[in-house]
Amino acid sequence: MPPKPPVPDDTALFDDIRLLGRMLGEVIREQEGQAMFDTVEQVRQLAVRFHREGDARQRRMLGRLLEGLSRDQAVSVIRAFSYFSILANLAEDRHVLRRRQAHELASERPQPGSVRAALDKLRRAEVSPEQLEEFFAHSLIAPVLTAHPTEVQRKSLLDAEREIARLLAQRDAPMAPRRRGQLDAELQARITQIWQTRLLRFTKLRVSDEIKNALSYYGSTFFQEVPRLYLDLEQDLDELFPRPDGKPWRLPSFFRMGHWIGGDRDGNPFVTAETLEYALRLQARTALTHYLDQVHALGSELSVSLMLASASPQLLALAEASPDTSDHRRDEPYRRALIGVYARLAATLRKLGGTQALRHEVGPAEPYPDAEALATDLRIVRDSLQAHHAQALAGMRLAPLLRAVEVFGFHLATLDLRQSSDKHEAVLADLLRQAQLCHDYSGLDEAARIELLLRMLRDPRPLRVPDAQYAELTVSELAVFEAARAARRSLGEQAVRQAIISHTESVSDLLEVLLLQKECGLLHGTLGAEGARVELIVVPLFETIADLRNAPQIMQGLYELPGIPELVAASGSLQEIMLGYSDSNKDGGYLTSNWELHKTSVALAELFGRLGEQHGIRMRLFHGRGGSVGRGGGPSYEAILAQPAGTVGGSIRLTEQGEVISSKYANAEIGRRNLETLVAATLEATLLSARQPGSGTGRRGTRVAAPQSFREAAAQLSQSAMHAYRELVYADPSFAQYFYAATPIREIAGLNIGSRPASRKASTELGDLRAIPWSFSWGQCRVALPGWYGFGSAVQAFVEQRGDEGAELLARMHRQWPFFQALLSNLDMVLSKTDLAVASNYAQLVGDTALRRRVYRSIEKEWQRSVQALRDITGWSQFLQTNPTLARSIRARFPYIDPLNHLQVELLRRFREGQTDERTIRGIHLSINGIAAGLRNTG
Repeated sequence: MPPKPPVPDDTALFDDIRLLGRMLGEVIREQEGQAMFDTVEQVRQLAVRFHREGDARQRRMLGRLLEGLSRDQAVSVIRAFSYFSILANLAEDRHVLRRRQAHELASERPQPGSVRAALDKLRRAEVSPEQLEEFFAHSLIAPVLTAHPTEVQRKSLLDAEREIARLLAQRDAPMAPRRRGQLDAELQARITQIWQTRLLRFTKLRVSDEIKNALSYYGSTFFQEVPRLYLDLEQDLDELFPRPDGKPWRLPSFFRMGHWIGGDRDGNPFVTAETLEYALRLQARTALTHYLDQVHALGSELSVSLMLASASPQLLALAEASPDTSDHRRDEPYRRALIGVYARLAATLRKLGGTQALRHEVGPAEPYPDAEALATDLRIVRDSLQAHHAQALAGMRLAPLLRAVEVFGFHLATLDLRQSSDKHEAVLADLLRQAQLCHDYSGLDEAARIELLLRMLRDPRPLRVPDAQYAELTVSELAVFEAARAARRSLGEQAVRQAIISHTESVSDLLEVLLLQKECGLLHGTLGAEGARVELIVVPLFETIADLRNAPQIMQGLYELPGIPELVAASGSLQEIMLGYSDSNKDGGYLTSNWELHKTSVALAELFGRLGEQHGIRMRLFHGRGGSVGRGGGPSYEAILAQPAGTVGGSIRLTEQGEVISSKYANAEIGRRNLETLVAATLEATLLSARQPGSGTGRRGTRVAAPQSFREAAAQLSQSAMHAYRELVYADPSFAQYFYAATPIREIAGLNIGSRPASRKASTELGDLRAIPWSFSWGQCRVALPGWYGFGSAVQAFVEQRGDEGAELLARMHRQWPFFQALLSNLDMVLSKTDLAVASNYAQLVGDTALRRRVYRSIEKEWQRSVQALRDITGWSQFLQTNPTLARSIRARFPYIDPLNHLQVELLRRFREGQTDERTIRGIHLSINGIAAGLRNTG
């Protein structure tokens, strides 16, 4: 037996970084001249030397060098280090895959986080094939792509980066020196391309741009990797969990994609009914174009002749229905059948996508009425091949295509509607006023609102009055619901399934959306009537700390209303609830946000456990996670496993936002790994979970309720942490002044990185600022305050009160409680990415000396307390002690980020002192791009 290859060390990673850095240096020398190359190289050497040796003199020398650069020199250096960061990221991604592949070859055991590893755990826990069948029959796992304004890279650059990643992967294979030289020449050309490609957008992103950006990941990743995910999972199940009847596993399409882009109207005035229609049309076009390409290729491959092999009667009938009458193919039924399928798809593309197929069809054909009709035709082809000794041909292209049709349909991804509750209220107030049913709906108390809304839901008559002059908002909102109804009729029920209510604060907020659905033909029958059903799931989004605490009471109040349980049961027996990580963090700080989310999940699971017994209604949680730890970011696998037992239940949706989308899914192989971890974690969290809500670990890996002592300790920590956080952020009247001066928040607001405004109102009040730019700003200045502030004070107070017994309890919580483990792991990650020396440079931008010293001292002391608390609880002596992959990543990337921070501070200072020329502004915006690209999870 040949020896197993060793797992590579980091030599290959740093070799790739040096190679790409050398090539970039050659481009800089050629494009910018020797003098600029020398400057960039001097900066690079100082930064790398500091990170290698930790000598503060190197950092001071670096600072002096950067401060002495002219405006134009600064812009060139910023561009250089932005691209250094991007290229280092690509090298790091390649090395992660390289090590993963080597581990799989060298180890008999599958890698943690893989589906195979999850299935191994389930087998050891004696989970049965029947339990797995039940899981897949009722589960839904859906990453939901959103367009929050943290994606800083242009699509042109992302496409070039994909090519560089592909070339790096090819260089790993053995090859002749000449071929390696050719690959290196291609790499050099791509690096020249990105150097000459503009980093910044001239205009603010439009929603249509965000839609196109998201759809680009389907061709590069999702169309290829999602069918592969199903195939590999079925093969693993066949091996590890053979079915009692001996048949191979054939999974239902439980893994699907979701989108917000084009349907998310909360705070975005540019999303309208027309935007929704445009997004859905482009989604249909993307799916159908892929199917057309695959059917065309399949027709080329299936050259089976009736002179040599038979075909089923159904296949022959499909061939006879084809518009293809060529004598050249009269003995090739598969080709003729697929030419007919192609013709019908081309007609469907014209109908749903509003465009022609690039390859014109042979003749006219009727469009497919739905995706299932297309899948039926493809199954006829598959079954005929399997029945006539051509099983191998069915597995190459046809099987992935059929799975894609089953998963993506004609709609591609479910597009959610989202709007703020106050907008729904305003629309209902207008409708009721014009109908002379209530002249001041907004003035009613909650009980009166509920009574009125229930009465309207029981009345079959519409509210709208012909020829009435409604407010622009009313017309716009109703048009969105009507567009959703039309999309469901043309693209299928999965095209639009959810109506999400931001800022849900009361039962009436949910009833309002039911009434809007009734007004637009999405509610069939009347509330309380037999057979009444609603088409869109009304999804409350609980965001602030207060909202999270009130969530169980609100949901219980809703389901106590007569007719509501029956309506939901008749509409699919599913209640989805969205939990907001960003705003709860901004409201109460990192520790409190996580604890309140955990508590709310447990309480909701208990409530819907009862509702399930009474009415058969299931709960699905939708996690609104961002990129940064302060917005719920961090590894998805650990985050799902840290959910309380009983809260996953086989179904989970979670947002993928901003620059996280490109870092996870731009590379197809990395994208596949990320998709797989979602499935693996959901399997484990569901089937290794005890029935009662909780989150500990018991016999055979099953998850049991956390001890009362753990929960009480978490509650005490949360209370102290929230107090410390709010004392700094909200109780200090001058803190906003510090924040706006010591971070690039104003400059971020002017950067063309998203279609959504940075603030809900035209003010500098922290309460009006969106959580996304709040976290993004703190990430830029390397403080990352939303991801850790308050933790150190909370632990210190806890240990002071409880002594050694309290310290031991916290250590035990870390060892035994997945929730606390994940919380501290993310805290470790975010603290490792902070840099108080860099942060102190940003603090110098605060003109008020007393304010600067007071606030920065508070931040510094809390950081020190938090670091010490983390190490006391875990026993770790350094950051990322248990995460060598991320530690390696930081070693590789951070030398290229430090110079960007220094130059950003310098240009911010010049800009705020009056140097408001275009080049200075451009330099600031370039630095924001570069830092975000380097940190990778800033938004």
